[in-house]
Amino acid sequence: MANQSKGRQTYYAPTGGHPAQTQLLSDRAVFTEAYAVIPRGVMRDIVASYLPFWEKTRLWVLSRPLSGFAETFSQYIMEVSPGGGSETPEADPGAEGVLFVVEGELTLTLAGTTHRMLPGGYAFIPPGSEWRVRNESSAAVRFHWIRKAYEHVDGIEAPPAFVTSETEVEPVEMPDTNGCWATTRFVDPQDMRHDMHVNIVTFQPGGVIPFAETHVMEHGLYVLEGKAVYLLNQDWVEVEAGDYMWLRAFCPQACYAGGPGPFRYLLYKDVNRHMKLTGFGSR
Repeated sequence: MANQSKGRQTYYAPTGGHPAQTQLLSDRAVFTEAYAVIPRGVMRDIVASYLPFWEKTRLWVLSRPLSGFAETFSQYIMEVSPGGGSETPEADPGAEGVLFVVEGELTLTLAGTTHRMLPGGYAFIPPGSEWRVRNESSAAVRFHWIRKAYEHVDGIEAPPAFVTSETEVEPVEMPDTNGCWATTRFVDPQDMRHDMHVNIVTFQPGGVIPFAETHVMEHGLYVLEGKAVYLLNQDWVEVEAGDYMWLRAFCPQACYAGGPGPFRYLLYKDVNRHMKLTGFGSR
């Protein structure tokens, strides 16, 4: 069994529950044609979902393919109680996936090897893989599961499975930022086998995206730590650890990291493929 034991990070993970009747119902939840914000306070017991063939497990669905919403991916926060898990977790043989652990311990068996994944643990699961997950610990484990229909390209093989951890990957600093803005990249950006990237972006207090990024990639951002003011289309929105943002392609974005500690988020984006000229899913 591979054991991820080098260092630990602290990430925000929802625990559910239900607010009291005395709590104000106003919050920061926003859903528009260009973006959505799902604040951490939304992830309560009443909005949890369940999946077939998963035992002692519930999940919060952060995004899903839907008209006027996410087009290329789905993203869940999974919560598996002790003794729970699945022997057949993925029902779609064409789906690839990334798992990222934010709390607890997850036992993953992938490509014939069993891994004990701790917070910061990262696994890439190619389409058609045989894998299973269990919680063999005494406390709940919470992890992100990002799924995408893999886009095959003739002459390019699908990428292999791998398991690593944030602590094993050196962040890459953005040029001319003095280390205020860095990205932890789990996949080489020029590896054409991959059609999605799931990275961690870190801003030190006062760090900024100094222009309104406007580009073809669809984004899903889950705030792991800290707080910031984030530009979404024409709106500046305050976000904090546990919040989730979806940005459609070409939605302008920028941010100011508010401090007092780092602002960090798990970032999904679709990459390395031609723009489809006919219906989505065509070959």
